[in-house]
Amino acid sequence: MNSHRGKWTWAVAGVLVAAVLGPGAQAGADSDRSGLSEAIDTVLGDPRMEGGIASVVVADAASGELLYQRQPTTRLMPASNTKLATSAAAMEILGPGHRFTTDVLADGRRHGSVLRGDLYLRGTGDPTLLAADYDQLAAQVAAAGVTRVEGRLIADDTRFDDQRLGRSWAADDESSYYSAQISALSVAPDTDYDTGTVIVTVAPGAAAGDEPVVTVTPDTGYVDIDVRATTVAAGGANDLTVERVHGTNDIVVSGTTPVGGSGAKEWVTVWEPTGYAAAVFRDALKAHGVKVTGPTRLGRRTPAGAKELGTHSSMPLKDLLIPFMKLSNNMHAEILTKTMGYEVSKQGSWSAGLAAIAGYLKGVGVDAAKARQVDGSGLSRMDNFPAGQFVKLLLAVRAEPWYPDWKRSLPVACDPDRFVGGTLRSRMCGTAAALNARAKTGSLTGASALSGYVTGADGRELVFSIVLNNYLASSVKPLEDAIVVTLAKSTEEAAALVEPKAARGDGLECAWRKPVLC
Repeated sequence: MNSHRGKWTWAVAGVLVAAVLGPGAQAGADSDRSGLSEAIDTVLGDPRMEGGIASVVVADAASGELLYQRQPTTRLMPASNTKLATSAAAMEILGPGHRFTTDVLADGRRHGSVLRGDLYLRGTGDPTLLAADYDQLAAQVAAAGVTRVEGRLIADDTRFDDQRLGRSWAADDESSYYSAQISALSVAPDTDYDTGTVIVTVAPGAAAGDEPVVTVTPDTGYVDIDVRATTVAAGGANDLTVERVHGTNDIVVSGTTPVGGSGAKEWVTVWEPTGYAAAVFRDALKAHGVKVTGPTRLGRRTPAGAKELGTHSSMPLKDLLIPFMKLSNNMHAEILTKTMGYEVSKQGSWSAGLAAIAGYLKGVGVDAAKARQVDGSGLSRMDNFPAGQFVKLLLAVRAEPWYPDWKRSLPVACDPDRFVGGTLRSRMCGTAAALNARAKTGSLTGASALSGYVTGADGRELVFSIVLNNYLASSVKPLEDAIVVTLAKSTEEAAALVEPKAARGDGLECAWRKPVLC
């Protein structure tokens, strides 16, 4: 390594497990073996990785020089690191200023305040639409002088195809909010923007034997609540379960909750989000004195001559990236994927969107043929990426004009603000990587990843990608953190991170647990 770039001086801490080098381990091409390779290999030799596999690459951000490689071409499940490719492609293809629009249009004739024809609610995929936004659209209809619609309410979600769930998504995740159905029209219940879900809040009754009190946000009759739970005496078990029945909008609340206890708060997906949006909008119209006499119909295209009565625009993409990437929002990734498909080929489908992403990756030197991407979020276990291709992407985007906004969307280690620290807000605290490392996390059962940027003690910015698979431990995130802290030049801190600690074993991003615990 050239001396003017500074020397790596990592010493392998004695408390670390002895290095066990895998057959694919090797140092960077120009490494002077002054400690980086040994330090990372020692971390990866931890017993928690026994029988597992690691693809890890580290490079100098300015020069692109490879400083460390371990199985750089081995394709592994990247989980939510897949969002790195999706988000970068979206910034290039759609642009930082892209906004989703939702419109209300009328097809028919006006007779004073009466519309004799159909009212259309047309969506383009906005994942941030709240009930309050539908209320504003209804207010615009009323302000246009319409009080009665003698026709139907048509929900036009035809910007996207009708494939609601991604390829090979787990069936038992159906009611889990991180696996919501994808539509060009939907509703988010709060400003985390978990589109396609409702929030079900369960509070204990006043006395043992009482039925718990259940509320739904937004307040909608689109879902039916079946309360089978019971309030028990103070000190009793709080073991509530809130799940939606397959293929329906029946949400069953079961179990027990004690008097004075915390109850439960669950984000639950709806069945058919287009109908959900239409129901919320119809309620808003009624609240503003607009009566629609006809039924609701879904999935029909708005006629070309329809007249606009109201419109709503989302925040620009550069701002939408914050809740998307900081909180690792799967639905945002899938909506952006279909939106890119429509932008490039007028087909709002996964196949068209993934082709658009692959085209972008190829254009910046990432070999998409050496990876497999089947969705936008990484929720599918069929996604396969090697660390080497992630590093190529992380290096390439630094030359993009939108790079500062994109980098701003990456979670920041140990920043307590959820919309800054995101999924890294409780990690690497008290180390040289705190408020320094910016990276995308990724978690599925048996798969974990962390890819991004960190500045070393010598001031050099480093690019890294760590993809770990096939381990049986409940979590290997302390090993990822130890590698990043080592890059930030603090081996003693890295050693402390590797010490086994109690960890959740559900294989989910911390931001996918509600309430968010990370």
